[in-house]
Amino acid sequence: MKAVVITGQGGPEVMKLQDIELAWPGGPGDVLVELRAAALNPADTFFRQLGGYIDAGPFVPGHDGMGVVKEVGPEVTEVTVGDRVCFCNGGIGGAPGTYGEAAVVPEWQLAKVPEGVDDLTAAALPLVAITGWEALYERARLAEGEHVLIHAGAGGTGHMAVQLAALRGAKVAATVSGPEKARLVEDLGAELSINYRETDFVAAARDWSGGLDVALDNVGEAVMTRTYGAMAPYGRVVTLMGVAPDDGDVTAYNMNLDILNVMMLTPMWLGLEGALRRQAGIVREALALVADGRLRVRHAETFDLDRAGEAHGFLESGQAVGKVTLRIG
Repeated sequence: MKAVVITGQGGPEVMKLQDIELAWPGGPGDVLVELRAAALNPADTFFRQLGGYIDAGPFVPGHDGMGVVKEVGPEVTEVTVGDRVCFCNGGIGGAPGTYGEAAVVPEWQLAKVPEGVDDLTAAALPLVAITGWEALYERARLAEGEHVLIHAGAGGTGHMAVQLAALRGAKVAATVSGPEKARLVEDLGAELSINYRETDFVAAARDWSGGLDVALDNVGEAVMTRTYGAMAPYGRVVTLMGVAPDDGDVTAYNMNLDILNVMMLTPMWLGLEGALRRQAGIVREALALVADGRLRVRHAETFDLDRAGEAHGFLESGQAVGKVTLRIG
């Protein structure tokens, strides 16, 4: 099959469309999926720059995929040839990811795509749905009526987190970088959009909430450290970027803040089947919400597979409002 291969560590130019061996037949419970679409995530660009978790050598990136079942192993019972499916699997080195014409996936990691959910939406959903769900529902245990701040609210993960928080009945604020992104997060359920380029987000969040119950850091150390000053006592800060040090006033310590890490690729990296099955269940629940119209995926831009390098450049430019996807076939 043809696939995009990361041939070395560096910029988008290290990604090459090549012929690689298709690893089929797989195991008795595996499914061969003919891919129609894949989604980009910031992790893809990190692995391109730094190498994969499992193998730093050449590998096929991409965690999110959508396609049609082409063949099944002898023990497969829940999906059949012709089913539309999506999943989060691969792309960290080792087994090929989703930037290719096909993928071999265990049956239990697949989610059937409901009627009315288009291919690109199904491809864009899995990783961001898992991340937002784990961060807000499982780790922060966000409750109805609580005040939550979502950083980078118009990004791929951010716009999903805004909606998940609103669905839980929380009061939602989000940081954005301009008016188009402000309109998006407000349309998705945010009560307050904060243009961090024009406004002190710490002061704005405190004035709005009186002290945040929950914050989701999707940006990095400097923003996370500043966020401590917007929190209520015993608040919960969830980070996707690694824990930042306390501020000069030792606010996180003095306010008894819970600091929670979410790294949703850990189960894939360590082969934690139970956790991977739980994550696949999250994708199925999120797909049902999309089919019901209660959850939306905002699409920023779609590129053909042979333009994956351009897609990476676009994602890294910071211009994307929503998800960047690849069209395959």
